[in-house]
Amino acid sequence: MGKVKSFKNEFTFDERVGESKNIIVKYPDRVPVIIERYSRTDLPAMEKRKFMNTLPQTASQMDSVYESYKDDDGFLYMCYSSEKTFG
Repeated sequence: MGKVKSFKNEFTFDERVGESKNIIVKYPDRVPVIIERYSRTDLPAMEKRKFMNTLPQTASQMDSVYESYKDDDGFLYMCYSSEKTFG
């Protein structure tokens, strides 16, 4: 399996901005999120990396995280990794 390009490396800034704006217009109650594998983990890459998290009334914390940490392109970027718990 070859090296997977990050979302930011695969698409230009303008393409990412356009896509995040389209998502927000089409789904105003959702947050555009990109989830990618941390480069130094043994976990496999997920097939899908773009998600839309819904924002019901009780999910104000996710909205707060989005507003605090979203990228200039409008996406919230997160990465996943494994954690060694014994050693």
